[in-house]
Amino acid sequence: MLYKTIRVNSSISVYVWKIQESEAELSKGIQLTPHCQKRMDGMKSELHRRGFLSIRHLMAEAGYVDADLYYDTAGKPHLVDGRKISITHSGHFTGIIVSDTIEVGIDIERQRDKILRIAHKFTPIEEYRTIANTEALVRKLTIVWGAKESLYKICSDRGISFLHHIDVKDFSFADNGTTAEVLYHGNLSQYDVLFLEFEGFSCVYALKS
Repeated sequence: MLYKTIRVNSSISVYVWKIQESEAELSKGIQLTPHCQKRMDGMKSELHRRGFLSIRHLMAEAGYVDADLYYDTAGKPHLVDGRKISITHSGHFTGIIVSDTIEVGIDIERQRDKILRIAHKFTPIEEYRTIANTEALVRKLTIVWGAKESLYKICSDRGISFLHHIDVKDFSFADNGTTAEVLYHGNLSQYDVLFLEFEGFSCVYALKS
């Protein structure tokens, strides 16, 4: 079901789906291109197939069909009319962000303790030593990871390091947002990052400033 719609501004919208339907229910009214049908047929996980179909329902909410979507050689999704799109899938949630002109990225992540073990690989962990509460630390690190994942999707260059090239400025949960910078090959770009949390998940999306 359509779980959430966020009008970020007059030209950018976010759509989130909670996957509760069967694969057969989600297939109704969805026409996949032969390429996407082949991709879906190759998915061993039923949840992945349901997620794949739910994204097409989100696209319909934004006024698009499957044939309006294509991927470049780096695997980045594009819309045929030139508007910008980013796509995410985690557990029983999928999301898309659509923008008229500004580059955008989105990521949904489940909040899990596992992130504590890998945090040093994507962020300077000493910056978070003051957070004594494990739950708060997991939530914060999940948002930081989601922000970096969203920015990576925008930049779409495999050489970008989450740890060395992407800097997410500190924030409080009450802010519902922060800013971030990507410094890569001497080029500095700046972004606004917004986030929300629901049902043990973090949804983060980034927009070019």
